[in-house]
Amino acid sequence: MFFKNKDNNNENEFAKVAALLIHAAKIDENFSEKEEFIIKKTILDIGAKKEDIDKIILQGKVIENNSNQILDFTKKVKNMNDKDKIKIIESLWRIIYSNEKADIYETNLMRRLAGLLYIDSKIMGDIKEKIKKENSK
Repeated sequence: MFFKNKDNNNENEFAKVAALLIHAAKIDENFSEKEEFIIKKTILDIGAKKEDIDKIILQGKVIENNSNQILDFTKKVKNMNDKDKIKIIESLWRIIYSNEKADIYETNLMRRLAGLLYIDSKIMGDIKEKIKKENSK
């Protein structure tokens, strides 16, 4: 679990991670309920309390809306342990493939994130293929 103490300060930390996921969901200009479900599940998986999730998502939307660069979103994820970082990457790909295809803006975002989050391109590609297979079932 990335955040040890689940206080209001950590709600803000979770919101920053949510902002990255929301950014990926909005990049194709179609933020769906399915994508929001994936985001909520991811935030819960990395340790947020269920009763805080709606507040965290709302904060994440505000953060994402008021930011003009993805560096603001990646700082927290970059410092996560590898297990949680992989969960985030998997969720990003799930969001992108939630409509069964990735457009050029989404794939460009993931290429940029691989560098910013220090994710090897082979690992990024393996995760992408894993998610594509999950979606095709």
